[in-house]
Amino acid sequence: MFVIFFIMLAICFMIVLIKSLYLVKQAETIVLEYFGKYNRILGPGLHFAIPFVEVPRQVVWSFIKDDGHRFYRYSQILYRIDLRESVYDFPKQNVITKDNVTMEINALLYYQITDAKAAVYEVVNLPEAIEKLTQTTLRNVIGSLDLDETLVSRDQINERLRIILDEATDKWGVKVNRVELQEVTPPADIRHAMEKQMRAERERREIILQSEGKKRAAILEAEGIKESKILQAQGEAESQVIQAKGQAISRLKIADAESQAIAMVQKSTPTGDPLSYLIAMQYIKTLPELMKDKEDKLVVVPYEMSSFVGALASVKKVFESIK
Repeated sequence: MFVIFFIMLAICFMIVLIKSLYLVKQAETIVLEYFGKYNRILGPGLHFAIPFVEVPRQVVWSFIKDDGHRFYRYSQILYRIDLRESVYDFPKQNVITKDNVTMEINALLYYQITDAKAAVYEVVNLPEAIEKLTQTTLRNVIGSLDLDETLVSRDQINERLRIILDEATDKWGVKVNRVELQEVTPPADIRHAMEKQMRAERERREIILQSEGKKRAAILEAEGIKESKILQAQGEAESQVIQAKGQAISRLKIADAESQAIAMVQKSTPTGDPLSYLIAMQYIKTLPELMKDKEDKLVVVPYEMSSFVGALASVKKVFESIK
């Protein structure tokens, strides 16, 4: 009997010890109540509490889970509050824009509990309250924008939602860090119209780019032809200048040679007059042409043959003197 009493006493002691010791992990906290009234908050570490007098506050906490087909919500009773940043993935909800277009939006909310006492005593089921507040705020923000602004102004919408939610949840001891619009899904007919508009815009840009490319190619081709003609003209001009210089030099040399030849002829003739010699040479050069194909041709020779013979004699003398 005495042994049973000690066993029962040891069991009671163990129960009291378990009820009086709390090991709190990092980034967690426990709210203790003293006879149903807020007493204190236990931070990370090992804590001792008065058993059956200081008890942790039970907190109802909702969770949303996606099984791949649908979202469903379930609730749990928690004794510990997680102080880490949490993400809340809201299911798709219908919102109406300023121009009366109904669309589906899926949002993500990143929040963190900064005051555990306010999160427990200022609101019932904090995650569900944040969800409902976010849904109503999202409807109000989207309702003030038209469809085009909603599709192109996600960053502005996210920032407006964050500011509004952060101010509204401040009394709950919650800090809203970020709000992200994960999906914005317009109705099917509007999506088709937008796709057609985007396709038409891409085709228009393609036509403009092709036209600009052809225009640029034509300009470059014209500039190339222009430069080619300019270079060709410059080349021809330089060639003509070089040819003219060559012909001038050649004529000068020929004239110089002829003058030397005339001077030699002048020295070789008895009279010192080279005219008869030059006339005789021209006669000699012209006679083969005159005698070629002589039908129906009249050949005229000087009347005074003696002068022609005299010219030939002078030519002979000149050649003899040169030899």
